[in-house]
Amino acid sequence: MRIGILQTGQSPDALRAEMGDYPDMFARLLADRGFEFRAYHVEAMEFPKDVHDCDGWLITGSRHGAYEDHPFIRPLEDFVRRAYAEKVPMVGICFGHQIIAQALGGKVERFDKGWAVGPTDYDFGGETITMNAWHRDQVTKRPPMAEPVACNEFCENAALVYGDRAFTVQAHPEFADDFIDGLMRTRGKGLVPDEVMAAASARLGQPNSSTAIADRIADFFTQTRNS
Repeated sequence: MRIGILQTGQSPDALRAEMGDYPDMFARLLADRGFEFRAYHVEAMEFPKDVHDCDGWLITGSRHGAYEDHPFIRPLEDFVRRAYAEKVPMVGICFGHQIIAQALGGKVERFDKGWAVGPTDYDFGGETITMNAWHRDQVTKRPPMAEPVACNEFCENAALVYGDRAFTVQAHPEFADDFIDGLMRTRGKGLVPDEVMAAASARLGQPNSSTAIADRIADFFTQTRNS
């Protein structure tokens, strides 16, 4: 199964040589599950020609806000709507989670309660899942066809499913602890409150549920769908 990775941002220059860029992280996260990957740098206006060029699509995180006026935002929203209409499965992570919701009628805003950073616990249907977070924006209004499948007190719409057409997650299962530490060093200072970063640092190294989320993503892509 070929998964097209729609890259909407880049990892910091200081971290990229050692830890890779976002498509590299997703290839590692979903390794050994029978997928092949092709990346499209949509932030730089490199878009697939057709929603059927790949068997499924994965939209990455970004430092941009989904509600901001960047050249790639509207074409990406159009692509999301076409893929949804054509029943090509999509997975969205962080910004990807937000842009899918926005494109399909939801609302994304800068959350007035601040940042979620580092290891964060979520309730997935009664199961506690821990993933690394790095966001201030949130989906504050779900599209009518979206059902919440994960939440916590800080983030009501932490994961959404759109039938068998899309599965989206606010946190970052692809971010390893060392990458979160690097983000705090390279992007966090002056942006994220010191006390938030200190609390995140204290939890780095604890057990993480990235493999469990990778399994959920793989199961979503490979499930049997009605034509």
